[in-house]
Amino acid sequence: MDYMARALALARQALGNVSPNPAVGAVMVRDGQVIGEGCTQPPGGAHAEVMALKAAGPAARGAALYVTLEPCCHKGRTPPCTGAIIAAGLGEVHLAALDPNPLVNGRGKAELETAGIRVRVGEREEEAQELNEAFFKYITTGLPFVTAKFAASLDGKIATRSRQSQWLSGEEARRFGHRLRQISDAVLVGVETALADDPRLTARLGGEGRQPLRIILDSQGRTMPKARLFREPGPVLIATAGPIPLPRRRALESVGAEVVALPAEAGHVALATLLRELGRRQVTSLLVEGGGTVLGAFFDAGLVDRATAVLSPLIIGGREAVSAVAGHGAETLAQAWRLAKVRTEVLGQDIAISGRIVGEG
Repeated sequence: MDYMARALALARQALGNVSPNPAVGAVMVRDGQVIGEGCTQPPGGAHAEVMALKAAGPAARGAALYVTLEPCCHKGRTPPCTGAIIAAGLGEVHLAALDPNPLVNGRGKAELETAGIRVRVGEREEEAQELNEAFFKYITTGLPFVTAKFAASLDGKIATRSRQSQWLSGEEARRFGHRLRQISDAVLVGVETALADDPRLTARLGGEGRQPLRIILDSQGRTMPKARLFREPGPVLIATAGPIPLPRRRALESVGAEVVALPAEAGHVALATLLRELGRRQVTSLLVEGGGTVLGAFFDAGLVDRATAVLSPLIIGGREAVSAVAGHGAETLAQAWRLAKVRTEVLGQDIAISGRIVGEG
């Protein structure tokens, strides 16, 4: 059995439920048998290592622990995991990756080694780093990890010239999109998309899990108080470019929205300031869903970390049809945004393509 692969599978179960903490999985092994396992619990709950230790009980002494991220060595909402591991008398610990948190970053490993525990680092490291890429960025910069996501035709259109867009993609692709929302702290669209599509912006996969913060980028406060998103569970934030007329603000607040006035750039919300505000609120991951103008603005500002496109097997055509990414764009191919570590997934008749942004635009 690949114990680290199992630990990563456990960590994935925690994604979307444990922010601003990292999603971690742990597997305890003795004499070739799994004697305990666990994943990170919601904030304030036990970390993955403690869950595995509790499951193993006294059998943990002399056992090996496989964990996807370096154990914490500082007291936060819970005591440090290194202390629990040392007290349990483990023989060795396998770490997929070190924790870039300045309060940890090798110190947890050093504590374990000082206590006489053998530590090995690097097994499935790349997978572990990608799984927590949002946490890694947030903990080192204070800013959320930004994923730009759109569904488009093969010729890159997200709507016809009459602005019809539902449904470009099939049922499997829509479930994929809901999963992206489920594992994100926040979902953002522009006011034009909010007015045209009246989206709910919720993660609808069944159950009563945490809903993301839903953000409307709305410079002038034009979002309609009767919009469907106000009748759905989860918080709503309206980001405006400076103050808006008091009656509009009160109307939005009366249906549960939080209206936040941010500095303006060229008449629009300053996106870098918005990201800093979200980081202050411990939003570690932001899913930007459109429309094309908003996606273009994020790309032009160099604020996108990952792009995910769902391509459907149809051709829309027409110069007036809506493109997935507007804005200024790249002047030359050398300036285009390129993806690295590209992954593809077949979703019925649709295909999802995702990768980290490496180009400058």
